[in-house]
Amino acid sequence: TKDKKGAAAGAEIVFEDEFGFSYAEPVSFTWAPKGKTPQLKRITKFRRETSTMAGLAISGKIYKRHFDGLINAEKLLVGLERFERYIKGPFISIWDRSRTHQVNRVKASLEKHPNIHVECLPAYAPELYPEEYCHGNVKRRMKNAILHSKIEIRSSLDQGFARLLKRPDILLSCFQHAGLKLNRLW
Repeated sequence: TKDKKGAAAGAEIVFEDEFGFSYAEPVSFTWAPKGKTPQLKRITKFRRETSTMAGLAISGKIYKRHFDGLINAEKLLVGLERFERYIKGPFISIWDRSRTHQVNRVKASLEKHPNIHVECLPAYAPELYPEEYCHGNVKRRMKNAILHSKIEIRSSLDQGFARLLKRPDILLSCFQHAGLKLNRLW
């Protein structure tokens, strides 16, 4: 059955967020021979070389779409359509109130997609987003990596998400850290 907003009972629940990665990511502590400070050479100073739209579902699945540069309304809609193709049924996307999500074009497009229902959380509350912990785990593993192209960045991100898919315990902990009382992934 559908409620008045079009969300179907039994729909997949997906926590969606966008994040970026550049060649100028902060470095972390590492080991080096005594007296030899490690030197990491960065290629550019662009704020965001590539962005990823990722969704962590309570089923334990991860949906993602990479983009060049920042994610705008047009790219957000492309990502949502990709999620819709892979989920193959109704889903509820839970996201923040970023400007990109609030654009009239996004709202109008969602009216044409009855399988996508959106719920908003506060504008900036990363501690409430399980997906924030998920992509944070992936990005932490990439610290100090010297990546020479967008292809290498995306490949490294894909490997990180694939690693998490094999670790449902870590995915479950992402939900638990966000304060959601899940005992298991569906």
